[in-house]
Amino acid sequence: MTKFDEQYLDLCERILQQGEMVQNNPAVASMKLKDNAGTNFPNHLAQTINPITTYRLPHQVLKFDLAEEFPILTSKHVAFKTSVLEMLWIYQVQSNEVGWLRDRGIKIWDEWEIAKDGTYLGKKFGKKYAGTIGTAYGWIVNRYQLTQGLIETLKNDRNNRRMIMSLWQNEWLPTAALPSCVWNTQWNVVDGKLNLIVTVRSNDVPLGMPFNVSQYATLCYLLAHVCDLQPGQMTYVINDAHIYENQVGGIWRQLRLAREQTLPPAPKLWINPEVKDFFAFDNSKDLKDIKLENYQNLGRISMPVAM
Repeated sequence: MTKFDEQYLDLCERILQQGEMVQNNPAVASMKLKDNAGTNFPNHLAQTINPITTYRLPHQVLKFDLAEEFPILTSKHVAFKTSVLEMLWIYQVQSNEVGWLRDRGIKIWDEWEIAKDGTYLGKKFGKKYAGTIGTAYGWIVNRYQLTQGLIETLKNDRNNRRMIMSLWQNEWLPTAALPSCVWNTQWNVVDGKLNLIVTVRSNDVPLGMPFNVSQYATLCYLLAHVCDLQPGQMTYVINDAHIYENQVGGIWRQLRLAREQTLPPAPKLWINPEVKDFFAFDNSKDLKDIKLENYQNLGRISMPVAM
C-alpha cells in the first residue's frame, strides 16, 4: 500500500467514525427556496445545493516524502491529467476562464462558472466576469505574479524564509465565485531539496483531496526541476476535512476494496528533461511533458459533487 493510500484511507475511516455531523450550505439552499422563475438562478444546480449531511474533522495533517514516492491514490482511479491541467490553469496559465478547461475536456469548474449576464447563484458579478470563476485562483496568481516571484526567489535566494503564495486576498473575495479552498503554499529549500506546505481551508476528501495532493506534488516536482533542485517534503494541512453523506457509499466501497485486494505500488512521475522553463511545459490536452509511468489502480469510484 502506498503512503498516500495508507494516510488517506485512515483519514476517511476516522471522518466517518468520529466526525461531527453538520448540514452543508443551509444559507445557499435557503436562497434557492426563495428564488422564483424571474431570476437567473441556475436551476441545474438544484440537486447539489440542497442541505446535505456532512461529516467533518478539523486540523488534519498528511506528510509525504516526494523523493521516496509520488503521491497518487491506487485504491481508486484519480484523473491525473485533469488534476495537473487544473494546476497549470492556476499557476502556469494563471487563468480564471472556465472555457480553457472545457477546451481540454475538463468540466470540474462548470458548476462555478459565472453566467453570460454576469450573475452566479443570484449574485451580480458583472458581465466582465462572464465565463470565469471571478477573482479567484489563477486570477489572483496573475495579478500578484505569484509563480514568477517564487521561481525568481528559488533561483536567486534559496535561503529566503518568505517564499509564500497566498490565494486568499480579502479585497477580491466578494467577486470570487468560490474563494480558494487550497489557499496557501509555503516553500523552502534545505540540502538542495524543495519542501512545500499546502494549507487547505476546506477539503472535500472523496473528490477534491485526491486531486489536490497529486497536483501540488506535481507542482513541487516541476518547480524543483526548473530550479535545479530535488523534490523534498510535502506537508498537507486541512482545516476542515469532510465527506458528504451522498459520498459515504463510495468511500465504504473504496475502504472494502482496499482491504480485500493488494494495492498496486505508486507510479513514477516523468518530466520532460528538455524543458527548463515552467511556462514552457505543454498544457494541451495531451500533457506531453508530464506523465505518470505505470499507474495502476483499483478502478473508478463515482462520487457526486456537493456545493
